[in-house]
Amino acid sequence: MTADPMTSPAAQEAPAGPPTAETAPAPSPAPRSADPASVARRLEAILLVLEEPQSLVSLAAAVGAPVPAVRQAVEALVADYDGETGGPRRGFELREVGGGWRLYVREEYDDVVGEYVNTQAPSRLSQAALETLAVIAYKQPVTRGQVASIRAVNVDSVVRTLLARGLITEVFTDPDTGAIHYGTTDQLLINLGINSLDELPHISPLLDDGSDGFDGEVLK
Repeated sequence: MTADPMTSPAAQEAPAGPPTAETAPAPSPAPRSADPASVARRLEAILLVLEEPQSLVSLAAAVGAPVPAVRQAVEALVADYDGETGGPRRGFELREVGGGWRLYVREEYDDVVGEYVNTQAPSRLSQAALETLAVIAYKQPVTRGQVASIRAVNVDSVVRTLLARGLITEVFTDPDTGAIHYGTTDQLLINLGINSLDELPHISPLLDDGSDGFDGEVLK
């Protein structure tokens, strides 16, 4: 009896041919260096774009390094920025806030930065800034993410503008999530010519909680 070519050992051991685009395994990402200097440089790059403090675990995931290595890199950067390693003391610092790490302007240079930003900013707020300021005024204390959810757009640059103008401030940082909660300042009351937020129009009940954005008709 002739062996079935489909079930014979020779057929089973025959190579299936070169892999096609559909069957070829996906290339693995290139491993990242565990060298302390390399970890510190990657960490520094991430810190430059952070809007809110991030935990060591989050930073370790971002730079692809073990938590102990990231902790060591953070300590090295703090010492470097503080001028403890022989270099100059920087105008910014790496600070731990609410269990997370983020770059901040040193307190003694707040006035310099504030004056510069104010001279660069236009005298009038944009429509996006006004809308963001209104959300913060009525929903405070509120996080950047909640404001973005309500407005359905990214509000990072607008929040920075409002902070620079002194119209809003960081009220507190959630110890669990590291999210910064924002509120308005007395400067806003002065600009509006009112004594307290109680004098704002009572439209707060018409705003949702920010989880799904605005629903229904747009208020006019």
